[in-house]
Amino acid sequence: MQEIENFEKAFYQDGFKLGMNAVNAGADKAALFSAIQEMYTAIDGLNDSLSVLARQQGQSIECKVGCEWCCHQPVFALDYELDYLKDYIDNYFDDETKTEIKQKAERKQNKLGGLKDDALLNAKSPCPLLNDGACFAYEARPIACRIYLSSSVKSCMHFYNVPDDKKSYPALLDLPMRLGRMMNEGFKSALKMSGIVPEEFRIEEKLTV
Repeated sequence: MQEIENFEKAFYQDGFKLGMNAVNAGADKAALFSAIQEMYTAIDGLNDSLSVLARQQGQSIECKVGCEWCCHQPVFALDYELDYLKDYIDNYFDDETKTEIKQKAERKQNKLGGLKDDALLNAKSPCPLLNDGACFAYEARPIACRIYLSSSVKSCMHFYNVPDDKKSYPALLDLPMRLGRMMNEGFKSALKMSGIVPEEFRIEEKLTV
């Protein structure tokens, strides 16, 4: 337990350092996006290491291209992540694709906009970035997506089909979720110290703008 807490502190400090680097560089778009990319690279490196360790122990992380069970639930992210995501979409997709993404985001927003609490958390509606079982903007997906790793696709299928079953949730790996969240918390804390107060949104809320 102490070892996990030490990891959490280290990831928080790493996130804080990245955030302060962005602040000290002026906290403009370029500085923020560069720091966010470094944060994502660190989380991806953690996931790669966990995948190797899991294989060595005869276990597996069952997330892969074409598995989209988790891509139908609400995903929350901080505004700086969603600004990064939207910038990626603006720069890498043509107008037709951007219009398609916006329309999908509007449909999901209309479906989920009036929901709260468990009704919202258990709602199922495809992510506006989902396309043929894969993410349109995988390289720019927020931390919430990067740290959502399951060791049992059956548990994900069950949560998709029976979201109200409070006794059964996806078999998510705890470590990447905890460390990813701590790194993002550190990043957010650094921004707050400079007067920038990040807000949380669902993905589709930012993609409708």
